[in-house]
Amino acid sequence: MKAADFDAKFDAGEDVVELLDVARARRPGASRRVNVALPAWMVESLDIEAARLGLSRQAIIKAWIAERLKRTA
Repeated sequence: MKAADFDAKFDAGEDVVELLDVARARRPGASRRVNVALPAWMVESLDIEAARLGLSRQAIIKAWIAERLKRTA
């Protein structure tokens, strides 16, 4: 089934659960806390870049790590 067809069924209020492979589903919000010590200059640079982009420090760190992991995968 094409994504557009799936979206149309969902938008129409049809039951689409039987179309999903729930055996491989993962909870996207599951996370683990990790503490990393960074030099002060690095934290300051992160804060400047985060402010420039309108993001939090945590958001920019997660975005950059995700980008790097996707590139190296």
